[in-house]
Amino acid sequence: MNAIKRTFSNKTESVLFLLLWLKKTELLDKGEEYAKKIKDYTIALYKKCAEYALTKGIIIADTKFEFGLDKDGNIVIGDEMLTPDSSRFWPADVYEPGHGQPSFDKQFARDWLKANPEKGWKLPEDVAQKTIDIYLEGYEKLTGKPLGK
Repeated sequence: MNAIKRTFSNKTESVLFLLLWLKKTELLDKGEEYAKKIKDYTIALYKKCAEYALTKGIIIADTKFEFGLDKDGNIVIGDEMLTPDSSRFWPADVYEPGHGQPSFDKQFARDWLKANPEKGWKLPEDVAQKTIDIYLEGYEKLTGKPLGK
């Protein structure tokens, strides 16, 4: 499948574009079939994972799934999924609509970079360590154990 490069205003728009592209493309004679499967896989994966995370006190507020085709035309996961780099995980016990949320993902580092543009893209050691600590806290909440144990 050829790579598609386009800027989207939000993830919903990008998913809809991909589904429409798969339905219309001449490159895939099974475009409509692939679009339906990818939609079904995406909803099933998100639902199962979001339900599990909620039992651990975490809301999966945002995530992405990337799919590709193997050499036999089977749909496969194409990249990381449900990681702190590809998702937003919020603690359910302090969730309040209407403003930014505390999170177990890269938002802490993003916020620091936005607040300190003069520093370029280099995170100070303490900010990098705090980001690692946030990732590990989320991991431990989800798995019930420290990483590596």
